Amino acid sequence: MTDVETLQKETGVELLFSEDELEEQRDHIVEFIADIVDDAGADGAVIGLSGGIDSTATAYLAVEALGADSVHGLLMPSSVNPDADETDAERVAEALDIEYDTIDINPIVDAFVDAAPDHAAEDRMALGNVRVRTRAVLNYFVANAESRVVLGTGNRSEAATGYFTKYGDQAVDCNPIGALYKCQVRQLARKLGVPEDLVTRTPTAAMWEGQTDEEEMGLGYDDLDAILALHVHGPLSKHATVETINVPEDAIDRVVELYETSAHKRSMPPAPGSL
Repeated sequence: MTDVETLQKETGVELLFSEDELEEQRDHIVEFIADIVDDAGADGAVIGLSGGIDSTATAYLAVEALGADSVHGLLMPSSVNPDADETDAERVAEALDIEYDTIDINPIVDAFVDAAPDHAAEDRMALGNVRVRTRAVLNYFVANAESRVVLGTGNRSEAATGYFTKYGDQAVDCNPIGALYKCQVRQLARKLGVPEDLVTRTPTAAMWEGQTDEEEMGLGYDDLDAILALHVHGPLSKHATVETINVPEDAIDRVVELYETSAHKRSMPPAPGSL
């Protein structure tokens, strides 16, 4: 795996922010969250807490923007979540002194399984997506009841590769960290004072037991961020990207494939043109 700081030193390719830039990003996101809530005439925000770095960083930023009293965290474990997930999420909520509730989503998911044709439950990906979409419904149930907005926790790396559930974890009112690559989220989280063990925790969407982001995508986030920034979002050719960051060509092909096949997730549902 490419280490981002080593990449910067050896190639001059900078994915991380300077201290001044990092503070500007922090202020910008905090102001963004406050404006979203204010423009909606809402009383605060709801955020799903997993204990992972994305939801944790977003929660820290939300508290800066709105105050602890205006942020409501939801912990929504299922049977495939490690016990550490709930513990880490509780740590975040308690450290920020925000209201939080724990909702076991297993009975809801089981109801979907019981209602659907038998073969549906045999599809691991489909069942994982049900878990994610169930959490989205609960986020909005609570947000609507409390006149709050739903804060998303998606980052730029996930959005570009389609690493999210359509109408699931991207069914939100805004994505405060949506312009940041994963390495930048980690950098900002450290700036916010997030505990290091949460910053470096293995990323997982907890769609099924033992699932991890990097294993499913087939490469590490640092390599992914570099390929996105240089080749997919940036100006370098595949050959130049290989030479710059010393990754195999098939890694670049994999990222390009993820980007192209997930385009539908980043667009409104298509409709035919008018006659």
